[in-house]
Parts: sequence; C-alpha cells; structure tokens
Amino acid sequence: MTRQAEHGSPGGEPAQSWAGRQITGASQGRTADGVYGVIVSSAVMATSHGASVITVIVTVLVTLVVYWAAERYARLVAERIHTGRRLGWPDIRRELTARWEIVTASAIPLAVLAVLGLLGVYVTVAVLAALGVSTLLLCVAGWEIGRGGRLSRLERLGSAAVTGAFGAAMILLKALLH
Repeated sequence: MTRQAEHGSPGGEPAQSWAGRQITGASQGRTADGVYGVIVSSAVMATSHGASVITVIVTVLVTLVVYWAAERYARLVAERIHTGRRLGWPDIRRELTARWEIVTASAIPLAVLAVLGLLGVYVTVAVLAALGVSTLLLCVAGWEIGRGGRLSRLERLGSAAVTGAFGAAMILLKALLH
C-alpha cells in the first residue's frame, strides 16, 4: 500500500474529514479563525432571545461580520503603526479578502437552524440543535487539529474534548438562560 493510499494525501498526511475542512483552514490563522467563528456564533445563538429563527441567523451573521471587520481593521491599523507607512489599496484589499473563516465556519450550524425554522420547529429547540451541531464541529476540529499536530489517539480525544467543551458550555448557557 502506498503512503498516499494509506494516509489519503500525496505527502503522507492523514486525509482530513469533510467536517474537519469546514472549520480547520489551510493555515494556523485560518484554523484559529474557524474555531473562533464557531465559538462566537454559538455564544450569540446561546444568548439570543430572537423571536424567530431568521432573527437569530441575522444576529449571528451581523455579529460575525462585525468581528471579522474589527479584526481586519485592527490588522490594518497595527500594520500602519508598525511599518510607519501609509497603506495602499493592495494592502487594504489583501485584508478585506482574507480570513473569512470566522464567518464561513458557521455555515453548517446556521443551515441546520434555517432548515429547522422552515420545518416549524420552536426557535429554542432549533437553536439547541444548531448548538449541538456547532459542538460536534468543534469536536471534529479538535480531532483534526490533533491529527495535524501528530498527536496520539488519546491526545486527539483530549484535543477534541477541550475544543468541544466550548460548544458544550454554550448549550449549558442556553439551557440556563431559557
């Protein structure tokens, strides 16, 4: 058996699951943004008192875009401060087209929320289901991060548990608030 057949990629790296690719990116920063985005969207869903699923989805998306914009702006300001030069359009364009994982990583939980809303499920139940999906995504991300870090199976389980604990905390928060 070749290394590619055994591990799933030409470089011998283990093949990443589809769910893992939804939250872990091609770089350290993109992976961090994906994990952060799912945690932020979970926190917004958990604390939202939206009367409809659409209200919750819009609240999550607006919050994620504001977080993304604030982070991009902070990077531009920091670059200007530390380089001492005026930033041009290429610098601004680079920042405005980068690191959307903070927003896009939450697509699956928001899709679950939307589908359940269309099916007439109560908002709180739909949010709890979306939080469950977010938690599962975080667990998978923790597992994939461990895979990329070449951790043992036990260490990967620990990584998945720690990452998933953020989602579990949001489910607990939602349960306590409602």
